[in-house]
Amino acid sequence: MKKKKKTRQEPLWITHDAVASSPGHPFYEELERVLREEEFDSFVESKCSSYYAKKQGRPSIPPGVYFRMLLIGYFERIDSERGICWRCSDSLSLRGFLGLGLDERTPDHSSLSRIRTRLSLEVHEAVFGWVLGVLAARGLIDGKTLGVDATTLEANAALRSIVRRDTGESYESFLKELAKKDGIEEPSRAELVKLDKKRPKKGSNKEWVNPNDPDAEIMKMKSGGTHMAHKAEHAVDMSGEGAVISVTLHGGSKGDTKSLPETLEKAQSNLQELSDNTECCERIHEDAGREVVADKGYHSNDTLVALHEEEYRSYISEPERGGRKWKDKQDEQAATYANRRRIRGNRGKRLIRRRGELLERPFAHYLEAGGMRRTHLRKHDNILKRFLTHVAGFNLGILMRDAIGKATPKEYAEVKAALIAAISHVISTIEDCFALRHSETRPTCVISPHRSARAHFCASRETIEVF
Repeated sequence: MKKKKKTRQEPLWITHDAVASSPGHPFYEELERVLREEEFDSFVESKCSSYYAKKQGRPSIPPGVYFRMLLIGYFERIDSERGICWRCSDSLSLRGFLGLGLDERTPDHSSLSRIRTRLSLEVHEAVFGWVLGVLAARGLIDGKTLGVDATTLEANAALRSIVRRDTGESYESFLKELAKKDGIEEPSRAELVKLDKKRPKKGSNKEWVNPNDPDAEIMKMKSGGTHMAHKAEHAVDMSGEGAVISVTLHGGSKGDTKSLPETLEKAQSNLQELSDNTECCERIHEDAGREVVADKGYHSNDTLVALHEEEYRSYISEPERGGRKWKDKQDEQAATYANRRRIRGNRGKRLIRRRGELLERPFAHYLEAGGMRRTHLRKHDNILKRFLTHVAGFNLGILMRDAIGKATPKEYAEVKAALIAAISHVISTIEDCFALRHSETRPTCVISPHRSARAHFCASRETIEVF
């Protein structure tokens, strides 16, 4: 038996063929083939060339490596950039995907942060649009019907750090002043909590702000707790394969009816760029983006009138409001009744049924599984840079599902494991049947579904087990 050495002295020189190598990951090899065929690196280098010095400075990290590392964050479900850098340096297959040799170091997390700060939001939006162009060229985007939905992202900011917008006074100091007015000179922590609990409208975003992340707003989350939060909203292609057409970021307390116009405007802009592209213009519907599907939170008189004036066909679920009075509101009445007629039709019912599948599933992929439910970055532009690349990874997953049947490396590995388990089960069953056929003792037993046939056969050679 060979024993593990307590200490090991590395050799001074080693030949190249003796270095440990990896066979590579089939998912990343296929993804790299797609990026290479579509000339991804040439595209991002042309977009980023103005942000780099031409003659002086140390050798930089290629922009293609930077964006690939952010895509790895989505595919490997890693939320932090530190974790991304550690995972890339630890995996030979990921180093191959990045195009790094054995004598090259993977970029540090501080380098990723610096590159993200220097590259503008327009560059990240261009990369997001490039992915949409690849999907459209392969017939995976139709664009006729857009589904809009929003969710909350927990901000990297604490409620204890909020200050008043007018005076800059901290929340705790503000409570102590209130306690002194009530006759409590030196209030304890419990007394402050009791005093704060009785105050109405104590978390107004008009009065309080977090100095570390002014874009975050106080918001009651779906879990019931109150946190500083952002609101992410996306528009999804419901008539195609479910690709995300646009992503916007807002304050956590901004209403759905207020954020909808910006999301639709961005979606229309992206669809127009696809229509102007000669490679994919024939794949995009001629009436792209003119149908809007949304839930009850988006239903209001002003929203329906605005959509009607912009020549949208709305399929927005209507909440139960009882009898309504339409005096001097003929336009609102006509828009509401037209929307109600559409959602009660067969097409409207079909679209509303598909809304949960096509609008909630992307959130589950790139927020819950993808690690972006809680942000590690601050300020909307900075968060949106990472978020756009994350969603671009989700759209590339749709392309990979069309190419190899699986959208993530983990999903591909699960299929491989299931295939190996099925083959092992078939081999085990054949061996058990062969053993039973040629065995001298053939006991009769009822085999438990929780134990393998081989285990029951071995046990039943001595005694008959009844389950």
